[in-house]
Amino acid sequence: MTGPTTTIRSTGTVVGSWRATWLVIEGLWTWYRRSWRATVVSSVLQPVLMLLALGFGFGSQVQPGDATGGLRYVAYLAPALLVSGAIQNAGGESTYPVLSAFKWQKTYWGVVATPISPGQLLSGQLLWIALRLLGSGAVYLAIAALFGAVTGPGVLLSLLFAVLAGMAFCAPVVAFSASRDDDGQGFAGLFRFVVMPMTLFAGTFFPISQLPAWVRPLAWLTPVWHGNELARGAAFGTLRPLATLGHVGYLVALLVAGALLACRLFRRRLAV
Repeated sequence: MTGPTTTIRSTGTVVGSWRATWLVIEGLWTWYRRSWRATVVSSVLQPVLMLLALGFGFGSQVQPGDATGGLRYVAYLAPALLVSGAIQNAGGESTYPVLSAFKWQKTYWGVVATPISPGQLLSGQLLWIALRLLGSGAVYLAIAALFGAVTGPGVLLSLLFAVLAGMAFCAPVVAFSASRDDDGQGFAGLFRFVVMPMTLFAGTFFPISQLPAWVRPLAWLTPVWHGNELARGAAFGTLRPLATLGHVGYLVALLVAGALLACRLFRRRLAV
């Protein structure tokens, strides 16, 4: 028997909705603590290598100026790579793992065979991805700090903004994955024609003011640009209240819209 705020386990004990959500997270953590090594390259090593290659390698040819806010290029790049890493990790966590849990491993079906509802399952999945982004982002920042690429304690707020940007991208992609019943052919297009262009042209490596005027509105639509503006503003102490509210509001709207759509699809697909 289930209700809006409680669920009953097979033992007959009543468990609150948040407890049910955390049970989902506990199951995902049980798997991850045995398999985390397989994710180190994509989650942490890749953005660190980008920071080293572009921040110190290419960046040695870039003089501090207006485009970098007077900062060394590696310091200008570090918060944006935190955001792009969160976006890419969110894409990885919300595509094949979600499709597999529906189609191949069918773990979602096992979960909803218990009194845990599809909505609680989705909440646990999204919160787990947020925790993954938070953990990998924290490790990246610690390594970036060792290389002198961190400008101050404001990067801790940058980390939260990066997680928000990642989740704003993640929730709609989870919904997309929940709608698929193929072998994931659409995911290649997602990474090639959505994730990669966002990373290249939404202000990660250079200000979008350097782009042609007709391209800039496309960058404004992406969670990467909003995340970059927030992360750099927090790291450099240049956040403006009104602009911050706009960026956060846009990302929250994407997150909520994607989560609502995903919840609808989870309930429809897992209905028994």
